[in-house]
Amino acid sequence: MLGPIGNSGLQQTTTYKVVLPFYVYAALSFILATILLLLNTHLVDEHFFHPHTLAIVHSMALGWGTMIIFGASHQLLPVLIEGKLDSNLLAYLTFIFSGIGIPFLIVGFYQFQTGFLLQTGAILVNLGVLCYMTNVLSSIYESKKHDVHAWYMGAAALWLFSTTFFGLLLVFNFTRQLLPNNSVAYLSIHAHMGLIGWFLMLVIGVASRLIPMFLISKYDNKKTLWLIFILINLSLLSFIFLNEINAPSFSLYLPLLISLLGIVLFARHCYAAYRVRIRKNVDNQMKISLLSVLQMLLPKIVLFVILILLPKGQFSKMGILYGFSIFFGWLTAIILGMTFKTLPFIVWNKVYHNKAHAGKTPVPKDLFSEKIYDTMSVVYLVGFLLFLIGIIFSSEFLLKIGAFALVTSAALYVSNVFKTLLHQPKRS
Repeated sequence: MLGPIGNSGLQQTTTYKVVLPFYVYAALSFILATILLLLNTHLVDEHFFHPHTLAIVHSMALGWGTMIIFGASHQLLPVLIEGKLDSNLLAYLTFIFSGIGIPFLIVGFYQFQTGFLLQTGAILVNLGVLCYMTNVLSSIYESKKHDVHAWYMGAAALWLFSTTFFGLLLVFNFTRQLLPNNSVAYLSIHAHMGLIGWFLMLVIGVASRLIPMFLISKYDNKKTLWLIFILINLSLLSFIFLNEINAPSFSLYLPLLISLLGIVLFARHCYAAYRVRIRKNVDNQMKISLLSVLQMLLPKIVLFVILILLPKGQFSKMGILYGFSIFFGWLTAIILGMTFKTLPFIVWNKVYHNKAHAGKTPVPKDLFSEKIYDTMSVVYLVGFLLFLIGIIFSSEFLLKIGAFALVTSAALYVSNVFKTLLHQPKRS
């Protein structure tokens, strides 16, 4: 749910020079993360606070998820607010600071060098996020439309900066006492600020606009979207509060149930849009994206099991299962589904914008390979399920096969991204 579509009548207001570098960076980060996963399948038997696990998580969260959302939201924000991006310069600075800072963080975590590498990476990433947040909030402020979707994007940007700034404190807390406890004690808060406040908030806000648009559905329910907005923020704030006061583990059912209600309402919103759609034939990209809506429920199910089992010391792998189902499940599925609903339109606009009236031109979906996409989707789903089962049953064989399938799907994704990016018009 990351960008406008070509036949919607919405016009691109952000130059492709701002947007496309983020897509390239994210694609390369995705294949790097899957390779790291293949090389480190033994991590499922380790504590989640392991240097290599932290490197993989940040490759997925920052290099893959956040960078592609940065690029797509620079393209999409003008559509949501019916205005324009306030500053292309801030967008370029977002890419430069984040793009340089993320490798510092990943290498720093992988080698667990808590000094120069991690600290430099954290500072640079925060500078990039600060530029992004400033750009989003100033664009919304300067626009004439401040509907619920703009509020989602603004809130998500604020939560992202809160997440990375708190992460900066945690990094420096490794070498000097800045916080009352050690950094490990705050990991759950840091992670959920990013997962719920940044990823979930932004995805729901944008998807609730774009799913009906892609399906050509007139369904709209602003009251439900405002209720979901309140529930998601309330769940995260209550989670942080309960963690800070060291409330008993059973109390965490409250924020979990609140966020679950928000997700169920969002799934219902998507289903309602699906039911009254005009476009009856749903393409594979939309099918993967709609599947990702259902995958939102999987991490919540895992959390329920964690709250039941962890106090009894049972099945210590639940933390790994939870993280994998989010980063390689829900988040990856939504990106795989929507990349090829957005990237072809951006490239088409770049190549054919001034040629559309000069003769016959291809449609955006002709810029990438449907066959490669379909193969990628199947291989991804097989890899995800095999790795998930491998975690549950501690099967190294299934873990390796699943991770190899994920690497293969990432390679197919990258090849299709570059096929789209390198498209040139046919010479007559």
